[in-house]
Amino acid sequence: MSGFDNFNSDFYQSSYSVDDQGQGGYGYSNTGEPYNKQYGQYDYSQPMGYAAPGVMQPQQPYTGQIFQPAQTFTPTPSQSMYSSSFDDEPPLLEELGINFDHIWQKTLTVLHPMKVADGSIMNETDLAGPMVFCLAFGATLLLTGKIQFGYVYGISAIGCLGMYCLLNLMSMTGVSFGCVASVLGYCLLPMIILSSFGVLFSLQGMMGVIITAAIIGWCSFSASKIFISALAMDGQQLLVAYPCALLYGVFALISVF
Repeated sequence: MSGFDNFNSDFYQSSYSVDDQGQGGYGYSNTGEPYNKQYGQYDYSQPMGYAAPGVMQPQQPYTGQIFQPAQTFTPTPSQSMYSSSFDDEPPLLEELGINFDHIWQKTLTVLHPMKVADGSIMNETDLAGPMVFCLAFGATLLLTGKIQFGYVYGISAIGCLGMYCLLNLMSMTGVSFGCVASVLGYCLLPMIILSSFGVLFSLQGMMGVIITAAIIGWCSFSASKIFISALAMDGQQLLVAYPCALLYGVFALISVF
């Protein structure tokens, strides 16, 4: 047993002592750093290099422009075409086929029978002026106590259909129904003057017959002149003026009786 005790004492023998526990085991070569201080003697009053959990560090103020994002895409050619097409669109009245300059020129051509008609303008399908003139004709008849709006529009439709068939047979180029309705409607303007005279005095006397005949000749001559210039029907004005005089004669009968 003595040998075993000697071996046991030699096995647990070391140079470690309890007094060495107070020495710091965290030392480095630089003794001035706070990490080299002895255990239990560290100065916790110094600020640490990290923030407490849940506390945000102050951020730098935003210096950009608000609500002005940078363009992140390039418009395709189709998109740029659509965006620029709005600037190139014609006015709404022009899209609807209402041109006040052409309406005024056609009106002057009807009011001045000796004026040469412009075939390029007269060949347009413009129904704005004829609708206004038909409405004005019915309004003047209404002033004389005659409610004839249905007759005015009915006779106008039948007359336009008959003239359309006749002009397509007589001309080489042909004509559209809209062009025929436009010309006949504009040439109804002198008939409005006749119905206005009927408001002031009676048209059933000798003076009324003369005025009525003159108005019928005025309307038919203006219509035939426009048709000849628009359809290049030289030498056929009298043939075109005759059916026009029959049509406007019916409107004159409505105005007189």
